[in-house]
Amino acid sequence: MTQHLFIITGTSRGLGLSLAQQLLLPRHQLLCISRQQSAALADAAQDKSVPLTQWQADLVDAAPVAARLQQWLTAQDLTVLTSVTLINNAGVISAIKPLRANTADELTLALRVGLEAPMVLTAAFLAATQTCQAMRRVLNISSGLGRRAMASQSSYCAAKAGMDHFTRCLALDEAHVANGARVCSLAPGVIDTTMQRQLRDAAPQDFPDQSGFAHLKESGQLSTAHDTATRVLAYLNRPDFGNEPVADVRR
Repeated sequence: MTQHLFIITGTSRGLGLSLAQQLLLPRHQLLCISRQQSAALADAAQDKSVPLTQWQADLVDAAPVAARLQQWLTAQDLTVLTSVTLINNAGVISAIKPLRANTADELTLALRVGLEAPMVLTAAFLAATQTCQAMRRVLNISSGLGRRAMASQSSYCAAKAGMDHFTRCLALDEAHVANGARVCSLAPGVIDTTMQRQLRDAAPQDFPDQSGFAHLKESGQLSTAHDTATRVLAYLNRPDFGNEPVADVRR
């Protein structure tokens, strides 16, 4: 019998895919939302007999996805669950250039996927599960760049800073309701992903921190997506998860 339901965004590659792969466990059920479905993930779920649903959706237009999620959750039998968890992982970076050189479309994309989508999906998740007796959790995958400024990364930094602060507000909301959700905006550390490669390959004249990111790779300071997912899930399963609405997996 399914006891733990996980909803994860951005599962086509990187950290999101690794999180989904490691959550393919007995008595788990997964709903994965990303721009591309993963055949490898589907095969692994079938091999392990874990119920998996994949929705192909672009979170630049998150409102219909949120409406679909709320309807889908409402149709589930939540009484069989021990926990239900939303992991907002999807995010994008705009062109690695000063703000003046970014187009409106690039900035809008980064903010819609990185901030607007987590907010509207979380609202739908909480509305659909508000009478559920299972433990409810929201894990927002943030970044150290939400807590420190960086040149040529205005939209990404702003999205992650907004994610941190909306999570703080959400924690206050949920503290005043019965079975309030446990929420945390968690920085996962530096990961060897496509985004890191983009930062290393950026033009130094546009991105003053380019050499620093190149050094992280050269000195072996980047974590793999698999190892990071392991640490993130260990943090999610800590008994004190949610005590700190904004946290770092390395602390």
